[in-house]
Amino acid sequence: MADAVAADISVQSIPALLARNVKRYGGYPAYREKEFGIWQSWTWAEAAEEIRSMAMGFLSLGVERGDHVAIIGRNRPMHYWSMVAAQMCGAVPVPLYQDAAAEEMAYVMEHCGARFVVCGDQEQVDKIVEIEDRIHAIKHVMYTDKRGMRKYDHSRMNALEDVVAEGRAGHYRYEEEINKRIAELDYDSTCVMLYTSGTTGKPKGVVLSNRNIIETAKNSSEFDKLGHNDEVLAYLPMAWVGDFIFSVGQAMWTGFTVNCPESAETMMTDLREIGPTYFFAPPRVFEGQLTNVMIRMEDAGKFKKKLFDKYMEVARKVGPRILDGENVSFGERLSYALGNMFILGPLKNTLGFTNIRVGYTAGEAIGPEIFDFYRSLGINLKQLYGQTEASVFITQQPDGQVRSDTVGVPSPGVEVKIGDNGEVYYRSPGTFVEYYKNPESTASTKDAEGWVATGDAGFFEEGSGHLRIIDRAKDVGKMADGRLFAPKYVENKLKFYPNILEAVVFGADRDRCTAFINIDLNAVGNWAERNNIAYASYQELAGHPRVYDMIKSHIDEVNRSVAEDPMLSGCQIHRFLILHKELDADDGEMTRTRKVRRNIVAEKYADLIGALYDGREEIYTETEVTYEDGRKGSIKATLRIADAIVAPEKRMAAE
Repeated sequence: MADAVAADISVQSIPALLARNVKRYGGYPAYREKEFGIWQSWTWAEAAEEIRSMAMGFLSLGVERGDHVAIIGRNRPMHYWSMVAAQMCGAVPVPLYQDAAAEEMAYVMEHCGARFVVCGDQEQVDKIVEIEDRIHAIKHVMYTDKRGMRKYDHSRMNALEDVVAEGRAGHYRYEEEINKRIAELDYDSTCVMLYTSGTTGKPKGVVLSNRNIIETAKNSSEFDKLGHNDEVLAYLPMAWVGDFIFSVGQAMWTGFTVNCPESAETMMTDLREIGPTYFFAPPRVFEGQLTNVMIRMEDAGKFKKKLFDKYMEVARKVGPRILDGENVSFGERLSYALGNMFILGPLKNTLGFTNIRVGYTAGEAIGPEIFDFYRSLGINLKQLYGQTEASVFITQQPDGQVRSDTVGVPSPGVEVKIGDNGEVYYRSPGTFVEYYKNPESTASTKDAEGWVATGDAGFFEEGSGHLRIIDRAKDVGKMADGRLFAPKYVENKLKFYPNILEAVVFGADRDRCTAFINIDLNAVGNWAERNNIAYASYQELAGHPRVYDMIKSHIDEVNRSVAEDPMLSGCQIHRFLILHKELDADDGEMTRTRKVRRNIVAEKYADLIGALYDGREEIYTETEVTYEDGRKGSIKATLRIADAIVAPEKRMAAE
């Protein structure tokens, strides 16, 4: 054991971890991919051989130390391998969001000066072809999927598998050079560059070193006792830091298996087939799954619905207590076991969560009702708080200390403090090196002692030492009468309802709060069919009087809940409207990670906000939209504005 620890101390790069895993876990599965309905598997030894050949293929194309290699595509072993292969060459992998428009990619490609690009398929190649006249640094494009690529100009373009074959064939020429470059890598070498989502402006390139990724992977894996027998599903965007730390950092540290689904459409089916033991999803995924469960229950027969309601009531009382190791009576355990047999177990199996030992959610706050639902099923779902700049982990929830209203205690090796203005600061081995080509932002975010300003407002609870995040510091404000305004708190409560996909609350410096609502077309459409309500479009359904009545009932319920919190009771919603379109990343209203760009939404829909506050009952509006093929169009609509019921506020004890 001591020898293993000593070996780990000397492992100071991802390629070195790969070599270690070949020795330790050579015959164990490292990566799986479902293609054409069949799962294919590669052991650590096989994956290492592919990665090394790919790295030598990169050398044959002229990849130099310090080059940036862009990777654009869905989660596939070849794409993860290309990141490690780039590192072997001394280059820097830069994964991009595959659903980004060509213009968004152009900014990132130009900013990092990418000379080489790995594309998943023809769609991604077309985006590069569209922008390469402006991005003059691009030297070579590689693609994973050959379909549709036959008639392209291949003078500077190759199939990735052909590049791997070239590396394998020419290994005698490249062995010495690739060994030399791998040996040059150390803890301070750049491991990856990931771009922020750009909630408030242009994305920034976050430079993360091997030290950042490996130390964070080590500490977080040990925190949850992750090992090489664990299974994960890699389905989140590869450009997101969470996917990188789980599917590369922790995978390389622990030697566990990374499973790649066939497509976004088959993700839920693939999740059930794999049955991961370790799972991460942002709140929107859990919200979507809960919505589907509720829709199915509404469609179920009376007996099944009654059984579901009965055992869910038992589960809410007993499930979290069993997970936390609390005392539970024999009768309660028996009721829960029966519920698990008839309802909870089959439901978990349908969701693909039967084998989950550790589950996490992060990215934004999750509604407590949603969080408690999954805990009640016996799923060990926990919250973590993190950022790209922290290599993800800032705080985590230890087993037995899991609550919906906190994000846990500082992760191993992480220090956290609260500034005088309530902003959360941290420093850790995972703290990023710099923002690429942006020393001003680096200096304003990270001070000389390594403390990073998160931009979030929060506080530590007395006694438990758990951190509570209120909201983004810039979003937390005051109402006109001085009461606290925290929009995310209310928005998360609203999004618990399956019918509400997104909510944006306004009220800073005003006498009352108002809201925009996006309905969930799947959930509300299903409800409309059950109630014999005909509609021809999202816009028509969103404006239906009975849909307004339903959304109003949800808001009234949330207002009663918000009124119970003396600190935030001023955030009750007085008036609302249902938007005529979904907020969309292609229209600039959300980031690629589905975070609302509040400033852009407020500016774009200033006329609607004005109508919410000036007493109007309806407003005509025209909105520019971007279609999937990039064409622009406009939507015209007359939106109804409705009043909600404001509940009596619960005053502070001191009052």
